[in-house]
Amino acid sequence: MTFADLGLSPKVLSAVTDAGYTEPTPIQAGAIPHALEGKDVLGIAQTGTGKTASFVLPMLTRLERGRARARMPRTLILEPTRELAAQVEENFVKYGKNHRLNIALLIGGVSFDEQEKKLERGADVLIATPGRLLDHHERGKLLLTGVEILVIDEADRMLDMGFIPDIERICKLIPFTRQTLFFSATMPPEITKLTQQFLQAPVRVEVSRPATAAVNITQRLVKAGSKPWAKRERLRELIRAEGDEVKNAIIFCNRKTEVATLFRSLARHEFDAGALHGDMDQRARMMMLENFRKGKLRLLVASDVAARGLDIPDVSHVFNYDVPTHSEDYVHRIGRTGRAGRSGKAFTIVTRADQKYVSGIEKLIGQQIEWLDGNLSTLTAEDEAEERPRRGRSGRDERARGGRKPAPERAKHTGEAAPKAQDDRRRRKDAIKSSNEAEQRRPARQREREEANAPVGFGDDVPDFMKVHGKV
Repeated sequence: MTFADLGLSPKVLSAVTDAGYTEPTPIQAGAIPHALEGKDVLGIAQTGTGKTASFVLPMLTRLERGRARARMPRTLILEPTRELAAQVEENFVKYGKNHRLNIALLIGGVSFDEQEKKLERGADVLIATPGRLLDHHERGKLLLTGVEILVIDEADRMLDMGFIPDIERICKLIPFTRQTLFFSATMPPEITKLTQQFLQAPVRVEVSRPATAAVNITQRLVKAGSKPWAKRERLRELIRAEGDEVKNAIIFCNRKTEVATLFRSLARHEFDAGALHGDMDQRARMMMLENFRKGKLRLLVASDVAARGLDIPDVSHVFNYDVPTHSEDYVHRIGRTGRAGRSGKAFTIVTRADQKYVSGIEKLIGQQIEWLDGNLSTLTAEDEAEERPRRGRSGRDERARGGRKPAPERAKHTGEAAPKAQDDRRRRKDAIKSSNEAEQRRPARQREREEANAPVGFGDDVPDFMKVHGKV
């Protein structure tokens, strides 16, 4: 089957050919004909299989007739993150080069004024994140009553991120007669129930079992001690061991603070690395992604903001510095490599506390993941040490090569005096103890007399500022 067999318009086919594509992927072959007929589509396919083109190409064909009016977009595409929204805009520009369509991108971190100008001109295609879309609507700058096609992309991520109320509100603002296209890589049962609110008699297009990983990705679990320094050291060992095979790699962390910490650590050890997480401003995020795409960065330390749908076609490795707590996120993360039929490698660093999450992942993907060099039962005492051995510039343990011993150890072996701080603390404790003992030695009757004769208030020593006209 070729794209010419799907019913796309000549203008769209010309742009697809110019982009170098001739045969559609399974999800494209299954979804595009139904989308062209105006039917609701529920598309399920693992990441990297071309879901974006599955709705971009039929939308371009259908938009060749008609024009948009000011503040009333003809189509709406909802994305969970700014990066995904910007990427969809790039697809419309690439495949819609033979069309004269107005495209508006509504995302956070960008000026409202520029976005409002695009809405005033009339948007044939409106691509937005839910929050910014509702902001424009509440400001009276956007009407959704003219939307003919609604696309909810990366649906499971949208719902997982807490956008359910926003999506429900947006759907109520759009005509009931709209066409809805619902695409996702995973579709758990609880999310499938929610699609009943958004789709009418949808055609289900499922080209792979939900939550499966591509067979061309080599997956390995890697044991590590639970201390942060042990995990960071294990990651560096992995990167060095892979050597030149690491063309570029994404390193995933569960928390934004961990992204920043790990990035600084890699930079200190002279690794070519960048960072990407949700707290960065939009310009910095886009610049970091662009540098990674162009090969200016070898390693990208990222939160799950980079796990869904980003089109970085040639990632050689994925390192899960943290095991994802949600099993579905594992599928999305490792799906950043092994795209478009290429081979890839995915390593997941595992501590004892991560065992239940690993079990959940293996249950979800329906296979056991091999260990790289022994499972957690082979961890040594050094791996689980409370503190990292102090290392000199050569990287060797200073104590092993005759360096200075810690202060308590010097005192034990050389008879040196305890540190001055310890002496000061001991003297203060002795002084407090002596004062308490002296108080107890005084006769009880003497203490009672002193307490009875104690002045009330200020006694005879009244401050001047409390005296009025010289009288108290």
